[in-house]
Amino acid sequence: MSEQDVAAELVLRSTRVITPEGTRAASVAVAGGRIVAVGAYDAEVPDGARLEDFGDDVLLPGLVDTHVHVNDPGRTEWEGFWTATRAAAAGGITTLVDMPLNSLPPTTTVDNLRTKQDVARSKAHVDVGFWGGALPDNVRDLKPLHDAGVYGFKCFLSPSGVDEFPELNQAQLTASMAEITGFGGLLIVHAEDPHELAVAPSKGGPKYDDYLQTRPRISEDTAIEGLIAVAKRLGARVHVLHLSSSDALPLIAAAKREGVRLTVETCPHYLTLTAEEVPDGASEFKCCPPIREAGNQDLLWAALADGTIDCVVTDHSPSTAELKTDDFATAWGGISGLQLSLPAVWTEARKRGYGLEDVVRWMSTRTAQLVGLDQKGAIEAGRDADFAVLAPDETFTVDPAELQHRNRVTAYAGKTLSGVVKSTWLRGERILHGGEFSEPAGRLLERNN
Repeated sequence: MSEQDVAAELVLRSTRVITPEGTRAASVAVAGGRIVAVGAYDAEVPDGARLEDFGDDVLLPGLVDTHVHVNDPGRTEWEGFWTATRAAAAGGITTLVDMPLNSLPPTTTVDNLRTKQDVARSKAHVDVGFWGGALPDNVRDLKPLHDAGVYGFKCFLSPSGVDEFPELNQAQLTASMAEITGFGGLLIVHAEDPHELAVAPSKGGPKYDDYLQTRPRISEDTAIEGLIAVAKRLGARVHVLHLSSSDALPLIAAAKREGVRLTVETCPHYLTLTAEEVPDGASEFKCCPPIREAGNQDLLWAALADGTIDCVVTDHSPSTAELKTDDFATAWGGISGLQLSLPAVWTEARKRGYGLEDVVRWMSTRTAQLVGLDQKGAIEAGRDADFAVLAPDETFTVDPAELQHRNRVTAYAGKTLSGVVKSTWLRGERILHGGEFSEPAGRLLERNN
């Protein structure tokens, strides 16, 4: 610091503060919503500053979740900004980036973006940014959306599940990627190959193994191989969404070694749930691509550890309970996990020998880097004073009735998880404490703003 000289309004103190240099006992000084210094644990509290001492609870940077379907406006019976951002805060997430589809209208024009921002503005309990969408017929809209502040553009290579957001064929993918590369943007891709899906077994009913066969690993592998080839040719920056197939990892690792501008995410449900445990008819476990076998999961963890996979995001994709029928062929495909992502990942990570520093890297630092949120993702001077306070050794059993999600359908029901979020802070203001929320204080974020 010089700790005594810092003009601070607030000092947060813990014996375990996760910083870029490691975990240590420290005092974190805050003024004007920003971290102004990280100093010695026993540093003198500046005159006029308030002290919050968390003892041995861990102070970590607020998580940044770059893959959330809020569905607002248009499908607000599925979710909404009020409920989604409360769930985020309850899970230690202080920033989320909203996906362009499942809302009506989708975020595929500047006017549609403004419509969504107008809806979100008064409801956001955490900071919210927005992805744009790349459709077959909106190449001309991509640069205006980029200039309006979206963080990048999502596309599908196979049907999205909603008619207003059609997939791109290979020619359309190339055209959109070329346009986005021309202005230095980011293309994020749901990578499942439609031809491999078409020739896969077509099975309905309640058995999860039958559903798993309808979305084989090769559908991801083939799509990712093609995506890499186009990105390499165009020099594009691309990001693979929700990787579930471990068979694609050698392709990804090789592309990165060759200098392809490629990043990859996976999700808590792929890291903590397995195909073997899914009961018949339990479509709360259904997502696309699907939760795969335990051996596949082991390889995803290894790829996180060696950097082949860059980050972990929720892909929170809720629906009404009525859409989660017991037929895996017709049930809505999406996992609701926003509030539970941190404890779910931490519970499995600690079993596998990883620490909270690893979890922070995967779920805060690297996700912030993905979208260029330089003010987020770490506890160091100059960053936003966004924090989660976690009791890592405390456990709880997931009760759907206690979730903040609008529809309390969860694949984690009844599971005992480690890591209780005690409080969440946004720009130096406590937005959650003891289960009580402040009034919405989130800001709408725009790229480079």
